This record gives sequence, structure tokens and C-alpha cells, in this order.
Amino acid sequence: MAGAAHEQWSSRWGFLLAAIGGAVGLGNIYRFPYITGEYGGGAFVLVYLVAVFLIAIPILIGELSLGKRGHKDIVSGTRNVAIEAGKSPRWALIGWLGLGASFFVLTYYSVVAGQVLNYVVASATGALSGVNEAEVAAQYDALRSSPGQMFFWHSIIMAITIWILARGVTQGIEKAAKIMMPAFFIMLIGMFFYAMVVGDTDQGFGYLFTVDFSKITPEVVLVAIGQAFFSIGIGFGYMLAYGAYLPDGISIPRTSVLISLADAGVAILAGMMIFPLVYAYGQAPEQGPDLIFKILPLVFSQMSGGAVVGTIFFTLLTFAALSSCMAILQPTISYLEESHGMSVKKSALIGGGLVWILGLTAVFSANIWSDYYPLSMFETFKTSTVENIIDYATANYMMLVGGILIAIFAGWMFKPGWAEAEFEGIPRWVFVSWLWLSRILAPIAVTIALYSALSA
Repeated sequence: MAGAAHEQWSSRWGFLLAAIGGAVGLGNIYRFPYITGEYGGGAFVLVYLVAVFLIAIPILIGELSLGKRGHKDIVSGTRNVAIEAGKSPRWALIGWLGLGASFFVLTYYSVVAGQVLNYVVASATGALSGVNEAEVAAQYDALRSSPGQMFFWHSIIMAITIWILARGVTQGIEKAAKIMMPAFFIMLIGMFFYAMVVGDTDQGFGYLFTVDFSKITPEVVLVAIGQAFFSIGIGFGYMLAYGAYLPDGISIPRTSVLISLADAGVAILAGMMIFPLVYAYGQAPEQGPDLIFKILPLVFSQMSGGAVVGTIFFTLLTFAALSSCMAILQPTISYLEESHGMSVKKSALIGGGLVWILGLTAVFSANIWSDYYPLSMFETFKTSTVENIIDYATANYMMLVGGILIAIFAGWMFKPGWAEAEFEGIPRWVFVSWLWLSRILAPIAVTIALYSALSA
């Protein structure tokens, strides 16, 4: 069946905003601060940055190069590149892993995004003003325990995502990114300066940037690698899909570095914004996921103008979540378009509709299925809900295996000259460094992380 014509980004700026928007999401502002709090503050930040430069960026270069070379949906494109390189078409497994990971990640990511959107409304209407610790916790628990509320907010997020993606790459994703991402950065920088004025920067910055090398354990290293993958979006398929829309003339190595620096910069800026506020209002940073949904609302409730500040913060977080939702769903849409000949609107409705339906597993895992552990016969999943299992499988297996295969394929399987052509105008030592990182260090490091996940 003939597929749809493959679109291209209208400009380098449009691609950069869309790609940065895809990378910058809940992993930066929601996950990074609480992971940093749990794994040693500055020690974790240091290892995370090393993982970004030595592992994530080399694989991202390979992923975007593979996508650009394939110039189709991520399954067909990967298969075609493998055949062109004289390799087995079974390398299309890279595309299938990315397609599966992105699809299943969105089934619970959209539910968390819905919770964030709920907090925008709660902050704007004053529902979080003047509340104490017990009341903040009760509001969050009431949201999570209500299937109706969780379903409603999940549905709103998916409806917005489908509506944007149904308009196509340039008229949908790119236009939305050009509006949301500048607004995102304006709000982020404004929140940062606000935190500098009212927050405890000495303690906050000290926690974030003081490195205690004794806290750098094998577990910290493995979590940092996982965070670098999760945050930038490696192995989830959407960078492979976004690369397929690249026109000639855009430097993939330079673009990969810019995306990764923007992503890491937002994560660190989020920490510089959050931790001073947390310390200033007598809270501890080691709070896990509660940091965003229980501790920060409590902080906002105690400060002057907290309703406005809280609304801005959760709007910022919603924009980040929506930009990632668009990116994560796009591989499914392009696959339905190009491999099954559907229109972009039909692809968005079917792909997004399936995610919306399967997202009910995450909705119900928070309440009516909270005591249902389908794989309790295995020790690793003894107390894991359906949502926990999907999260674990995508983040610890599919994403990491996909990353390993991308690094090996780009480093070893590309025809001579393919990768080097992407480094045109860049000193040769940079290409040689990338080649060794992609061929040796990145696959070994990610394989170790995968082995650790499998043996946990």
C-alpha cells in the first residue's frame, strides 16, 4: 500500500525547537530533581553530565543519522538503511523497539502529564493556597484515588496531543513548538530568578553542586545513565522519527550537542530553581516523586503570591509534558501513515486513541487496580502494578536495548563515509572520537546498565 509523502522540517530552527521540546519534558523538571535528591545531589549531577557527553550524545548522533538516512517511518526506514548497507533487514528491530517503547511510555506519561495539568487549575483557582502539609497530601491522594478525575485529565492531555499531531509535522508539531518552547523558556528563566530572590541559594546550590565522591556508587552511575537516556529521549524512537524529517544541510553532530546541552541545562536550571525554594521553606530535597506533587505545592502555599507562582510553575511543567507527548506519539503516527497508507488525521486518531485506551491501565493502577500485581510470581515484580511493569519494561529493557543497537549499527554497520559525511566541516578528531565512543564505550556502558536491570 502506498504511504504518504514524507514531510520535512521547514527550517533548522523549527527542528531544533521541536527536538528540544521532545527532549525537554517531565524527565527534566519532574524526574531529574527528585532523582538528584535520592542519589547524592552534586555527585549524581556530575555523573549525569559525564553520561550525557560520553554516552547519550554519541548515540543521539547515530539515532538522528539513521533516521535521516532512512527518511521514512522508523520501521521501514531502519530496514531500508540496513538493506542499503548490505546488512540483514532484521535490523528493523531497532525501529520496532523504538515504536513499542514510545507507544507504551505514552500510556503512563500522559497520565502523569494530566496530573500536572490538574495542578495548573488547582493553583490558578486557589485550591492550593494556605493549605498545610496534611491538606496538600490529602489533595494529591484524592486525585490519585479518583478514577474519574485521573481519566478526565489523561483524556484532556491526549485530546490536545492528537489535535496538534493531526495537523502534520510542519503545521502541527513545528508550529506548536514555536509557541510553547519560547514561552517555556521565558517561564523557566522567570522562575529561576524568582527562586534566586526568595530561595535559600546557599543550601540549594550547595546541595546541587557540591560533589561528595564517596556517594558515587555503581548504582548512582547506572541511574545517571538511565536518566540521560530518559531525559534526552534516546531509544524511544522519536529522535529516530524526527531525524527522518531532516533536510540536507543540517549538521547532525552540532544539532545533537545543542539538543543535549539544552536538555541538560534545563534539568540543572530546574534543580537551581527548585532546591533553593525547598530549603527556604524548611523542606528536605530527598522526597522522591512527592517533591513535585506534595512538597512544592506546600512551598507555594506558604509564600506570598504562591498561587501565581504555582500556576506558572505547573504551566511550565505542562508545556514540557505536552511537547514530549507530541514527540513520543509521532513514531506511531508516521508508521501508520507510511506503512499503512493512512492520512495523518486518521493516523493521529487511531494511534492516539489506542494510547488513550491503554492509558487506562495507568489510571486504574493508581486506584482500583492499586492492589493488583499481575506478575507477583516474580520477585522483581512482586508489588508492581500494571503501570509499574510497563514503566520498568520500557525504561529498563526496550530503551536500553534500542540504544545499544543504535550505537552498534551506526558505529559498525554504516557504509564507509556515511557517518563521516555528517561531520563535514568539523575537525576529524571529533569524528574519530564519536566513532570510538559509539563503537566501544557507549554500547559497553549501556550493556552494563541493561545487565544490572536484568539482574535486579
